[in-house]
Amino acid sequence: MAGILTALGYFLKELVFLVSYVKNNAFPQPLTASEERKYLRLMAEGDEEARNLLIEHNLRLVAHIVNTI
Repeated sequence: MAGILTALGYFLKELVFLVSYVKNNAFPQPLTASEERKYLRLMAEGDEEARNLLIEHNLRLVAHIVNTI
């Protein structure tokens, strides 16, 4: 039960983060192809900061997909 609550809390935190970006139109610029490859490699090695950076820099795409649904 604790795992479910933790996952739900994490999801809500990320959702609030996304909504704040969408409302403020404060999207970071997309990464270059070489930067994206670098951070994808680091994320595959377990680097959580690289994972977060990839998410942040792809929020524009996420918002676009959400708006088309």
